[in-house]
Amino acid sequence: MAKLILTQEVTGLGTAGDVVEVKNGYARNYLLPRGFALTWTKGGEKQVESIKAARAAREHASLEDAQRQAAALQAKPVKLTVKAGDSGRLFGTVKADDVAKAVEAAGLGSIDKRKVELPAHIKSVGSYQANVRLHEDVAAVIDLDVVAS
Repeated sequence: MAKLILTQEVTGLGTAGDVVEVKNGYARNYLLPRGFALTWTKGGEKQVESIKAARAAREHASLEDAQRQAAALQAKPVKLTVKAGDSGRLFGTVKADDVAKAVEAAGLGSIDKRKVELPAHIKSVGSYQANVRLHEDVAAVIDLDVVAS
């Protein structure tokens, strides 16, 4: 078992700043190469505090703010204009960063791209849903309309 400090939220494992124990292969092959975690050391406790402070600065100030933004996000679909071929197949995929920029462009406030969870690779035009974790206790489901430019 490997003891790690998470640098960002990993679904099903924990949030940034958490100290977790995972199997060696999961740590070596997935978490460490992608930058999701750092190996735990005694001196690493200082890093935990700075990671938690940065996370607190990015999170919503209160539960009410998060609930208000969740209601706004769920009220209307977000239109995502992307380059696509004649058959409706995209040139590339829609990423969490694209969703975050589209939400901000729609006037629904800003969200952190690391809080957006896409269901799968979006490779064609159509309607999709994405989950956004706005607060520890608040998650919103965004309706995405992916259209060709």
